[in-house]
Amino acid sequence: MLPLQVSAQEKKIVEKKDTIPFYRGLSVSFDLVGVGMLAFSDYGQIEGAVRVNLKDRFFPTIEGGYGKADHIGDGTEFYYKTGAPFFRVGCDFNLLKKKHGPNCLYAGLRYAFTSYNVDIAHPDFIDPVWGTPVSYVVENQKCNFHWLEIVVGLDTKVCGPLRLGWSVRYKRRLAHSEGGLGSTWYVPGFGKFSKTLIGGTFNVMIDI
Repeated sequence: MLPLQVSAQEKKIVEKKDTIPFYRGLSVSFDLVGVGMLAFSDYGQIEGAVRVNLKDRFFPTIEGGYGKADHIGDGTEFYYKTGAPFFRVGCDFNLLKKKHGPNCLYAGLRYAFTSYNVDIAHPDFIDPVWGTPVSYVVENQKCNFHWLEIVVGLDTKVCGPLRLGWSVRYKRRLAHSEGGLGSTWYVPGFGKFSKTLIGGTFNVMIDI
Protein backbone atom coordinates (compact mmCIF):
# COMPACT_ATOMS: atom_id res chain seq x y z
CA MET A 1 0.00 0.00 0.00
CA LEU A 2 1.28 3.44 -0.92
CA PRO A 3 1.94 5.86 1.96
CA LEU A 4 -0.76 8.45 2.46
CA GLN A 5 0.16 11.76 0.82
CA VAL A 6 -0.89 14.95 2.69
CA SER A 7 -0.85 18.25 0.84
CA ALA A 8 0.48 21.42 2.44
CA GLN A 9 -3.02 22.88 2.48
CA GLU A 10 -4.27 19.92 4.50
CA LYS A 11 -1.62 20.20 7.17
CA LYS A 12 -2.88 21.49 10.45
CA ILE A 13 -1.30 24.80 11.38
CA VAL A 14 -0.95 25.44 15.05
CA GLU A 15 -0.79 29.16 15.85
CA LYS A 16 1.77 30.27 18.38
CA LYS A 17 0.08 31.34 21.58
CA ASP A 18 0.30 35.07 22.36
CA THR A 19 2.05 35.27 25.73
CA ILE A 20 2.20 39.08 25.86
CA PRO A 21 0.64 40.38 29.13
CA PHE A 22 -2.71 42.20 28.93
CA TYR A 23 -1.37 45.31 30.68
CA ARG A 24 1.74 46.60 28.92
CA GLY A 25 2.27 49.83 30.85
CA LEU A 26 1.47 53.42 30.02
CA SER A 27 3.04 56.43 28.35
CA VAL A 28 2.93 60.16 28.80
CA SER A 29 3.27 62.54 25.86
CA PHE A 30 3.61 66.22 25.04
CA ASP A 31 2.51 67.91 21.80
CA LEU A 32 4.87 70.29 20.01
CA VAL A 33 2.44 71.63 17.38
CA GLY A 34 0.34 73.65 19.82
CA VAL A 35 3.47 75.12 21.43
CA GLY A 36 4.70 76.17 17.99
CA MET A 37 1.36 77.86 17.29
CA LEU A 38 1.64 79.81 20.54
CA ALA A 39 5.18 80.87 19.67
CA PHE A 40 4.48 82.06 16.13
CA SER A 41 0.80 83.12 16.12
CA ASP A 42 -1.80 84.72 18.39
CA TYR A 43 -3.47 81.47 19.45
CA GLY A 44 -2.58 77.88 20.34
CA GLN A 45 -2.44 75.41 23.19
CA ILE A 46 -0.20 73.46 25.53
CA GLU A 47 -1.34 69.85 25.85
CA GLY A 48 -0.29 66.43 27.04
CA ALA A 49 -1.73 62.94 27.23
CA VAL A 50 -1.64 59.72 29.22
CA ARG A 51 -2.08 56.49 27.25
CA VAL A 52 -2.57 52.98 28.63
CA ASN A 53 -1.24 50.04 26.58
CA LEU A 54 -3.47 46.95 26.64
CA LYS A 55 -1.74 44.03 24.89
CA ASP A 56 -0.29 46.40 22.23
CA ARG A 57 -3.78 46.47 20.67
CA PHE A 58 -5.95 48.95 22.56
CA PHE A 59 -4.84 52.30 23.96
CA PRO A 60 -7.34 54.10 26.23
CA THR A 61 -6.24 57.74 26.26
CA ILE A 62 -6.87 60.89 28.28
CA GLU A 63 -5.70 64.21 26.84
CA GLY A 64 -5.79 67.66 28.39
CA GLY A 65 -4.29 71.07 28.13
CA TYR A 66 -4.76 74.82 28.13
CA GLY A 67 -5.65 76.80 25.01
CA LYS A 68 -5.64 80.56 24.61
CA ALA A 69 -5.99 83.34 22.05
CA ASP A 70 -5.18 87.05 22.04
CA HIS A 71 -6.29 88.25 18.61
CA ILE A 72 -7.14 91.46 16.76
CA GLY A 73 -9.14 90.86 13.59
CA ASP A 74 -7.68 92.11 10.31
CA GLY A 75 -9.97 94.79 8.94
CA THR A 76 -12.60 94.44 11.68
CA GLU A 77 -10.37 95.64 14.56
CA PHE A 78 -12.34 93.39 16.94
CA TYR A 79 -10.21 92.30 19.88
CA TYR A 80 -10.74 88.74 21.10
CA LYS A 81 -9.23 87.14 24.20
CA THR A 82 -9.82 83.79 25.88
CA GLY A 83 -7.98 81.11 27.80
CA ALA A 84 -9.25 77.88 29.34
CA PRO A 85 -8.47 74.19 29.92
CA PHE A 86 -9.84 71.47 27.67
CA PHE A 87 -10.16 67.70 27.97
CA ARG A 88 -10.43 64.71 25.62
CA VAL A 89 -11.05 61.03 26.34
CA GLY A 90 -11.08 58.10 23.92
CA CYS A 91 -9.34 54.97 22.70
CA ASP A 92 -6.97 54.01 19.85
CA PHE A 93 -6.62 50.66 18.07
CA ASN A 94 -3.36 49.33 16.62
CA LEU A 95 -3.88 48.67 12.89
CA LEU A 96 -0.62 46.77 12.29
CA LYS A 97 -0.64 42.99 11.87
CA LYS A 98 2.59 42.69 13.86
CA LYS A 99 1.35 44.49 16.95
CA HIS A 100 4.30 43.83 19.27
CA GLY A 101 6.96 45.62 17.23
CA PRO A 102 8.53 49.06 17.82
CA ASN A 103 6.01 50.84 15.55
CA CYS A 104 2.32 51.53 16.03
CA LEU A 105 -0.11 52.66 13.33
CA TYR A 106 -3.41 53.47 14.99
CA ALA A 107 -6.88 54.90 14.54
CA GLY A 108 -9.23 56.06 17.26
CA LEU A 109 -11.94 58.37 18.56
CA ARG A 110 -12.03 61.20 21.11
CA TYR A 111 -14.83 63.00 22.88
CA ALA A 112 -13.69 66.50 23.83
CA PHE A 113 -15.05 69.35 25.92
CA THR A 114 -14.13 72.86 27.05
CA SER A 115 -15.84 75.58 29.08
CA TYR A 116 -14.36 79.04 28.58
CA ASN A 117 -14.94 82.77 29.05
CA VAL A 118 -14.36 85.26 26.26
CA ASP A 119 -13.66 89.00 26.16
CA ILE A 120 -14.54 90.91 22.99
CA ALA A 121 -13.95 94.61 22.38
CA HIS A 122 -13.90 97.13 19.54
CA PRO A 123 -12.45 100.64 19.41
CA ASP A 124 -15.01 103.39 19.86
CA PHE A 125 -16.90 104.34 16.71
CA ILE A 126 -19.18 107.29 15.93
CA ASP A 127 -22.91 106.66 16.01
CA PRO A 128 -24.19 107.63 12.53
CA VAL A 129 -27.43 109.05 13.99
CA TRP A 130 -26.39 110.85 17.16
CA GLY A 131 -22.76 111.56 16.27
CA THR A 132 -21.50 110.38 19.65
CA PRO A 133 -18.77 107.82 20.35
CA VAL A 134 -20.06 104.31 21.04
CA SER A 135 -18.05 101.51 22.63
CA TYR A 136 -18.48 97.75 22.26
CA VAL A 137 -17.16 95.65 25.14
CA VAL A 138 -18.12 92.13 26.27
CA GLU A 139 -16.35 90.70 29.32
CA ASN A 140 -16.31 87.16 30.73
CA GLN A 141 -19.01 85.85 28.42
CA LYS A 142 -19.48 82.17 29.36
CA CYS A 143 -19.25 79.63 26.51
CA ASN A 144 -18.87 75.87 26.12
CA PHE A 145 -18.06 73.54 23.24
CA HIS A 146 -18.35 69.76 22.73
CA TRP A 147 -16.76 67.97 19.80
CA LEU A 148 -15.69 64.59 18.39
CA GLU A 149 -12.28 63.75 16.92
CA ILE A 150 -11.42 60.94 14.50
CA VAL A 151 -7.70 60.23 14.93
CA VAL A 152 -5.16 58.48 12.68
CA GLY A 153 -1.55 58.42 13.79
CA LEU A 154 1.84 56.73 13.88
CA ASP A 155 4.48 56.47 16.59
CA THR A 156 7.79 54.66 16.76
CA LYS A 157 10.42 53.80 19.35
CA VAL A 158 13.56 55.94 19.07
CA CYS A 159 15.68 54.66 21.96
CA GLY A 160 14.98 53.35 25.44
CA PRO A 161 11.59 54.64 26.63
CA LEU A 162 11.55 57.53 24.11
CA ARG A 163 9.03 57.46 21.28
CA LEU A 164 8.11 60.05 18.64
CA GLY A 165 4.85 60.21 16.73
CA TRP A 166 2.28 62.30 14.92
CA SER A 167 -1.46 62.27 14.43
CA VAL A 168 -4.00 63.79 12.03
CA ARG A 169 -7.40 64.67 13.48
CA TYR A 170 -10.77 65.34 11.92
CA LYS A 171 -12.75 67.43 14.40
CA ARG A 172 -16.54 67.81 14.27
CA ARG A 173 -18.63 70.02 16.52
CA LEU A 174 -21.34 68.24 18.51
CA ALA A 175 -22.87 71.05 20.59
CA HIS A 176 -21.97 74.55 21.74
CA SER A 177 -23.22 77.56 23.67
CA GLU A 178 -21.89 81.10 23.24
CA GLY A 179 -24.27 83.11 25.35
CA GLY A 180 -25.88 85.01 22.47
CA LEU A 181 -22.62 86.32 21.03
CA GLY A 182 -22.69 84.32 17.83
CA SER A 183 -19.57 82.49 16.67
CA THR A 184 -16.55 83.10 18.89
CA TRP A 185 -13.21 83.36 17.09
CA TYR A 186 -11.30 80.58 18.88
CA VAL A 187 -12.24 77.53 20.99
CA PRO A 188 -9.55 76.20 23.39
CA GLY A 189 -8.38 72.75 22.28
CA PHE A 190 -10.48 72.81 19.11
CA GLY A 191 -9.06 75.72 17.14
CA LYS A 192 -10.70 78.49 15.14
CA PHE A 193 -14.45 78.30 15.48
CA SER A 194 -16.13 76.20 12.78
CA LYS A 195 -18.35 73.16 12.35
CA THR A 196 -15.48 70.92 11.23
CA LEU A 197 -11.71 71.28 11.32
CA ILE A 198 -8.58 69.33 10.41
CA GLY A 199 -5.77 69.42 12.96
CA GLY A 200 -2.73 67.48 14.02
CA THR A 201 -0.15 66.79 16.70
CA PHE A 202 3.53 65.91 16.87
CA ASN A 203 4.16 64.03 20.09
CA VAL A 204 7.19 63.32 22.25
CA MET A 205 6.33 60.22 24.30
CA ILE A 206 7.88 58.45 27.26
CA ASP A 207 6.96 54.84 28.06
CA ILE A 208 6.60 54.11 31.76
